[in-house]
Amino acid sequence: MVSLVMLQAAAVGLAKLGAGIGAGIAAVGAGLGIGKIGGAAMEAIARQPEATSDIRSNMIIIAALVEGVALFAVVICLLCIF
Repeated sequence: MVSLVMLQAAAVGLAKLGAGIGAGIAAVGAGLGIGKIGGAAMEAIARQPEATSDIRSNMIIIAALVEGVALFAVVICLLCIF
């Protein structure tokens, strides 16, 4: 028979594992998103070199927003651990 203490320990362990996996998925998602943003920006600059400054500034703003969402997700996962 499994005791209640063992079940609680297993639940805590699974919660920490899930939070770690969630933080990893958030980091991978942010990396993919920023990579896609950078690639699209380089393609747009190649097509319209005269709009380089506008494209670059928009790229930086969007990349910062994606990074902020990923950081928020990692913080939430860390809060689940502790």
